Amino acid sequence: QVQLVESGGGFVQAGGSLRLSCVASGRTFNDYAISWFRQAPGKEREFVATVTRSAGITFYAGSVKGRFTIFRDSTKNTVYLQMNILKPEDTAVYYCAARESANSEYGYWGQGTQVTVSS
Repeated sequence: QVQLVESGGGFVQAGGSLRLSCVASGRTFNDYAISWFRQAPGKEREFVATVTRSAGITFYAGSVKGRFTIFRDSTKNTVYLQMNILKPEDTAVYYCAARESANSEYGYWGQGTQVTVSS
């Protein structure tokens, strides 16, 4: 098993930046692909970005591509989501999640961290 804890959320004005962290504990960090999702009030949870296991290949939702960067630091068992040029529509609770492969379900989730972007 792996445990995930997010941090780094907060309140920021449009155009600003935040960096979210997802710290993993338990099984070997590089055994999992890590993704970020978000859920805004009244909306379904949506995919934001993912980084694969040891190769570190990344994928992004179209709405954040070019503004957000996901990267992992295996020495710290942490995946980061650097968010730049934030928009009010980025306001949501952000969750990190882990899965063992592209063909498996996300079996592990963090508790979420709130990001609020004011216009």
